[in-house]
Amino acid sequence: MHKGRLEAFSDGVIAIIITIMVLKLKTPHRTELAELLKLAPVFLGYVLSFVFVGIYWNNHHHLLQVSRRVNGKILWANLHVLFWLSLIPFVSGWMGETSFSLYPVLGYGLVLLMSNIAFSILVVTLKGHHSSDSPLAQAVKDNRKQYLSLLINVAALPLSLVHPVISLALYVVIALIWLVPDRRMEKVCSEHGTP
Repeated sequence: MHKGRLEAFSDGVIAIIITIMVLKLKTPHRTELAELLKLAPVFLGYVLSFVFVGIYWNNHHHLLQVSRRVNGKILWANLHVLFWLSLIPFVSGWMGETSFSLYPVLGYGLVLLMSNIAFSILVVTLKGHHSSDSPLAQAVKDNRKQYLSLLINVAALPLSLVHPVISLALYVVIALIWLVPDRRMEKVCSEHGTP
């Protein structure tokens, strides 16, 4: 199957996810700075979530750039990723509205963990549909960042029981790990003449 519809659908869903997140930001009804400061937790949750959704979109885009084709398993694996990403606006809003209290931060961490696992499943499924010498296989052969972020995410869940801020700090670390550019996909694309 051609991958174009999967890319278009995924881009649309991710755009809607970001739109829902920004619509959860409420404008203050008064002009005092204190009113704006009350919204700081919601805004900070939005920023962190926007970064994570952006990271997933970016990596999804690169992953599909080095993929040649898709099948039914890949479509379902992709929907699995989109399902968990679609929960980010809910847990992000809950976390911000409750000023980063325990259960919302746990919920947020669980959604991030499941998004990470789902994306890993998508990578494995795509890799299984391509030959071992394909550009995709070459691009994803070193997945240290994926495993490191998964490990940090798993550690962050029980640490939120100590204090939710510890988990939030670890989620920021995960985001920073992925914000460092990963040139594997671009390198493979340029070596194989993929646009």
